[in-house]
Amino acid sequence: MMDRPVLVFDIETVPDVEAGRRLLGLEGLSDAEVVEAMKLARQAQAGTDFQRHHLHRIVAISVVLDDGARTHVWSLGEPDSSEAELVQRFFEGVERYRPTLVSWNGSGFDLPVLHYRALLHGVEAAAYWDTGHFDRERKWDNYISRYQFAHVDLMDVLSGYQPRAAAKLDEVAVLLGLPGKMGQSGAQVTEQWLAGEIEAIRNYCETDVINTYLIWLQFERMRGRLAPERQVELHQRLRGLLRDSGRAHLQAYEAAWHES
Repeated sequence: MMDRPVLVFDIETVPDVEAGRRLLGLEGLSDAEVVEAMKLARQAQAGTDFQRHHLHRIVAISVVLDDGARTHVWSLGEPDSSEAELVQRFFEGVERYRPTLVSWNGSGFDLPVLHYRALLHGVEAAAYWDTGHFDRERKWDNYISRYQFAHVDLMDVLSGYQPRAAAKLDEVAVLLGLPGKMGQSGAQVTEQWLAGEIEAIRNYCETDVINTYLIWLQFERMRGRLAPERQVELHQRLRGLLRDSGRAHLQAYEAAWHES
C-alpha cells in the first residue's frame, strides 16, 4: 500500500488570548473575558465568531502513524506541554519520517495554523518546506503544492477541489459505519480549555484522527492501492490496539465502530 510511512494528523485550537490582548488592548482581562471579546470583534467584522487562522492557538495535536508494520495512535507531548513544544514535535516527526501526511481539511485549516504557529515559535522544518531547493525531487513531491500527494487533504481531494462539494468529517465517517465524533464537537474545545480539561480535548482529537485514518484506508482501497484483505488486516490491527489500550475513549470508539 505505502512507499513511505503515513502520518494522519489533526489539531485542536482555541483563540490566542495573548494575541487578542495585544491586538484589542485588553490587558487586565481574564482569558474567558478576552475570548468573549475576540468573538464579539470577529462577529462584528465578518459575521462569524470563528477566528482567522493566525489567531488560533494549538492546544492538541493527535496523530496516527502507520509505517506498514505497526500502527500507533497518540497525542503529541503531554497535557501540560507548551504550544511551541507541540508544534516542534509535529515538524520533527515530519523531518524524521518524511511521511505521507493525511488530514481532513488540513489544507484549509490545520496546516495554515501550524505554519503561523511555527513562524511565531521559530520552529525550523527544512524538509517540510522544501519544494526543490535542497532536494530537486521535492519539486514534484512536496507538502506545499495542492495537487501533489505528499499531503493528502481527504476533504479537498474527495470533493474534487470544489468547496461546494466539501463534506464534514463526522458525516463521512458515519456514512462508512464509523463512530464519528461520538457526541463531541470542536465547538466545545474552548470551553473545555478554559475549564482546564485538556485531557478531554486530547481524547477528542485522537478519535477524530482515527476517523480520518479509517477514511484514508477506504480511499486507498478505492484508488487501487490497498487490497481488500489488507484493509481487513489493518482494521483488525487497529481494533486490537484500541481494545488493549486501557484508555476509555479508545475502547469506546472500538465498541461503537460498526463497519458498513
